[in-house]
Amino acid sequence: MQKITPFLWFDHQAEEAMNFYVSVFKNSKVVSVTRNGDSGPGPKGTLFVGAFEIEGQEFQVLNGGPLFQFTEAISFFVKCESQEEIDDLWQKFTDGGGKPDRCGWLKDKYGVSWQIIPTVLGKLLHGPDAEGSKRALAAMMQMIKLDIAALQKAYDGAS
Repeated sequence: MQKITPFLWFDHQAEEAMNFYVSVFKNSKVVSVTRNGDSGPGPKGTLFVGAFEIEGQEFQVLNGGPLFQFTEAISFFVKCESQEEIDDLWQKFTDGGGKPDRCGWLKDKYGVSWQIIPTVLGKLLHGPDAEGSKRALAAMMQMIKLDIAALQKAYDGAS
C-alpha cells in the first residue's frame, strides 16, 4: 500500500483531468470515482473525488472549487528513457492549452506543472568530466523541451 499519495484540488475539472492523465500514460488506470449526491457539495452526478494510477503511483483528485490554484512550487518529475518518450509526452501535455517553460518544465492545460526529463541528464550534470557537466548545464538552461542529443553533444564538447 502506498503511504503518501499526491492529492490534486481542481475547481471543477477533476474528472476531465484524471481521464486526461490516464490517456497520456500507457500504464495507468482510473481506480475509483465518488460522485456528488442530492446533498452535494457539487452538482448531483458530478465527480466529488476520484483516484487513478500512473505507473503504479496513486493520485487523488477533488473538485473543490476555485479557492486554490496550482503553482510551479509543486511539479511531477517524469523520467524519460528516450527522446521519443520526451517528444510524445511534451506533445500530449502542451496540446490543447499546455504551456511550455524552460529546462523541460511545462504546465498542462489544468495548470499542473510537470518536468519531462531524460534519465541521462543526471549522468551528464554529475558526470566525471566537470567541464562537460558545466557545458551540459549551460545547454539545458537554454532549452525549452530537452534534447538528449544536444545535451550529450554539449557534454562531449562537440561543436
